Amino acid sequence: MKEQILEVLKDETKALDIISINDLLGLKSVSELQDLERNIKDLISDGLLHETRKNTYILIKNCKTLKTGVISVNKNGNAFLLVEGPDIFIAKENLNGAINGDMVEIDTIRYANSIEGKVIKILKRNLNNIVGEIINNNGKLGFKADDDKLNIKLKIDYDSLKQCVEGHKVLLKIIKEIEPNFYLAKVDKIIGHKNDPGVDIISIALRHNIKIDFSEETIKELEYIPNVVKEEDLKDRKDLTNEVIFTIDGDDTKDIDDAISIKYENGNYILGVHIADVSNYVKVGSSLYEDAFMRGTSSYLADTVIPMLPHQLSNGICSLNEGEIRLTLSCVMTINEKGKVIDYDIFPSYIKSNKKMTYKNVNKILEHDEVPEGYENFVADLKLMANLANILRKEKVSRGYIDFEIDEAKVIQDETGKAIDIVKRTRGVGEKLIEDFMIVANETVATHISNMDLPFIYRVHDIPSSEKIEDFVNLVKQMGYKLNTNLNKITPLTMQSVLKELKGKKEFPILSSTLLRSMKKAKYSTNNIHHFGLASNCYTHFTSPIRRFPDLTVHRLLRTYCFLHKMDMDTINFNSKYLIDVAENSSETEVNAVEAERDVLDMKMAEYMMDHIGEVYEGTISGVVNFGFFVELPNLIEGLVHVSSLDGFYNYVPEMLSLVNSDKKIVYRLGDKVKIIVTNASKENGTIDFEIYKDDNDGNQE
Repeated sequence: MKEQILEVLKDETKALDIISINDLLGLKSVSELQDLERNIKDLISDGLLHETRKNTYILIKNCKTLKTGVISVNKNGNAFLLVEGPDIFIAKENLNGAINGDMVEIDTIRYANSIEGKVIKILKRNLNNIVGEIINNNGKLGFKADDDKLNIKLKIDYDSLKQCVEGHKVLLKIIKEIEPNFYLAKVDKIIGHKNDPGVDIISIALRHNIKIDFSEETIKELEYIPNVVKEEDLKDRKDLTNEVIFTIDGDDTKDIDDAISIKYENGNYILGVHIADVSNYVKVGSSLYEDAFMRGTSSYLADTVIPMLPHQLSNGICSLNEGEIRLTLSCVMTINEKGKVIDYDIFPSYIKSNKKMTYKNVNKILEHDEVPEGYENFVADLKLMANLANILRKEKVSRGYIDFEIDEAKVIQDETGKAIDIVKRTRGVGEKLIEDFMIVANETVATHISNMDLPFIYRVHDIPSSEKIEDFVNLVKQMGYKLNTNLNKITPLTMQSVLKELKGKKEFPILSSTLLRSMKKAKYSTNNIHHFGLASNCYTHFTSPIRRFPDLTVHRLLRTYCFLHKMDMDTINFNSKYLIDVAENSSETEVNAVEAERDVLDMKMAEYMMDHIGEVYEGTISGVVNFGFFVELPNLIEGLVHVSSLDGFYNYVPEMLSLVNSDKKIVYRLGDKVKIIVTNASKENGTIDFEIYKDDNDGNQE
C-alpha cells in the first residue's frame, strides 16, 4: 500500500487528512483504513511523509523547506544533515534532543550561499552499533562510548561485564529504554584490547554496522567449496585457456576478480573483459549468499579488508590467480577507432591467467618505457591496450564524462598497525586503463539487458539540482571568478565545461571538490535514470562480484536470462520485487562502508599527526564555518583552526565563505594559502587542531 499512497500524493501540494487519502485510494472497509493508518506511520518514520499539526499529510519532497535524513554531530555539538549534495548545517541549539545517527526531519533556512536547518522531529533512533571502551569508574568497570557525540545515558548489565577487563573494546546491545535517553544495555561482543593491532579499525567497522564474522552456517558451507575447479563445472563454457589473458591490480591485491585480453583485427580492437564467476559457488538461498547480501560490499579500511565473501572464495577459488583455471563470465567487445562498441558477445567461460601484473610495473612500461622482468612477452599487448584506453577515454569525454580529478589519501602503516605516513594515491596510465575497460564492459552488459526490457539492477547517478549548481556558481562569483558556461540546461557537458574553465585557478582542487559535493550520490536502482557523472545512458556494475553484491546479482541475472533463457512471468515477477530490495540494501551498505572508510582515515591521520605536534606546514583553507576554518595540507591531511585561537574578534560571513576580523584587516577565505602549526591531535576522536603560525622574529602572521 505504501507505493499507492506515494503515488496518489505525488502531485499534491496541500496536506490531506487521512479520510481524503482513503477516498483517493478508493478504500472501503475499516480494516483497510487501519492498514492505511499503519502505512502512513511507516512512511513518516521513513522520512517520506510529513505530518502537520492538524494531522494532515504531504510528501516531504513537495515541501520546499523540509528535509529528512541522518544527522552527524561533530565534537563541538553542531551537526550536519547528510543529504544528496552538500550536507546541511544544524547548530547545536537547533538539534531539539536529536543525537548523532538519528534520522530526523528538519526545517531549512536559506542564506545567500548556504542552508541551515532546525530539527522539528526525530523519526528513528539507531542504537544497534554502540562501540566503546571498558574503563575503571571509581574502582568498578564502566563503559565509555567511542562516539563522544552519543548524548545518552547507559546502564550496563553487570553479568555481561564479567569477561571484560579495563581497556577492552566492546560492542553493546540495547536491552530496553528505562526512560527518555536512558537505556539498559549489555556487552554483546568483546572486540579485543584497545592496544591490540587492528582493534581500532574493527571497532569503527562495527560502529558502522559492517559485519565482521560469518555465520556458522556459512562456515559449514565452506566445507563443500572446492579448492580447484571441477571438471563438471567446465561444461557449457568456452575454453579461453589458450588466449593471452592477464590481470592488473595493486601490489597487495589478493581478491582478483577481473582479467583482460586484447587483439587488433581489421581495423578494430577486440577487447575481452573476463570476470570471476562467483555465482557458480554462491547460490541463491545459501548462507553464503545471505551473508553476502547482508554485507553488500567488501570494506577496505586502511590496510584491513573486511571481505563480502570468506577468503576461501575471495582469495581462493574465485580469485583469478596466475596459472590457475578459473570460471569466468566474459564480455568480448569489438570496438572501432572512434571508441564505439560495434559488436559484442557475453558468455560463460574459463581462463588461465598468464600473468598477475601490478599497476606499478605496468606504469613503468606505459609511462617510462621500462620493461620489468617477466613482462617482456606482454609489452605489445599492453601498448595496444593503452591505445584503446586512450580512444575510449576520448569518446567518454566527448559525450560529457566528468573527471573531477579528486586526490585520495593512502595510509602507510607499520607492522603494528600504526600510521607512519599519509601519501596521495597514485593514479597512472595502468589504473586509468583498467577503469576505462571496466566502464565499457559495464555499459555493454547493462545495455544488453536493458534492450531485453527485463527487470535489472542499474548503477545510476541523477542530474544535480539547479539550486545546488546555483549555489556553486554564487560561490565562484564570490571568489572573484566569472563563468562563461551557459548553465540554463544542466548536462554532463555543462559540468565538464565548468571544470575546464576553473582548471587553471589556484583554488581548483577546492572548487572541484565542492562541485562534486553539489552532485547527487550514485546509487543502485531498478529504474534506469542514466548515470550523469559518466554521461552514460545505461550503466551497471558487472566487473567486481567478489567485492560487490550488485555485480553478483548481475551475474545471476545474466545466467537466468541469457544462458538458461528463463524469462517466464514467475521469474520476471520475482525479480521485479526482489531487485528493489537488492538495490536499497546495496546502496545502504555502500554508504556504511564509505563512512567507515572516512572515519578510519580521519583516525589514522590523527594518529600520524600525534607524532608531529609543534611542526609547521603550509596548507590551503578547504572549508569555512562559524567556529573556524579547515586547512588541508599537501598530503590531504585536514585540521581545524578554531576561531578562539585567532587574535581578535572574527565574524563568519557565509555568503563569502570567510572569517573576517572586526577591523576588516584580516580575512580568511576559502582557497587561501596559510601557514599553520600543529597544536593537537586525537586518535580517539579522529581530530587534528591547527593554529595560524606566527614568526617568532616579528610576531606577524605569516
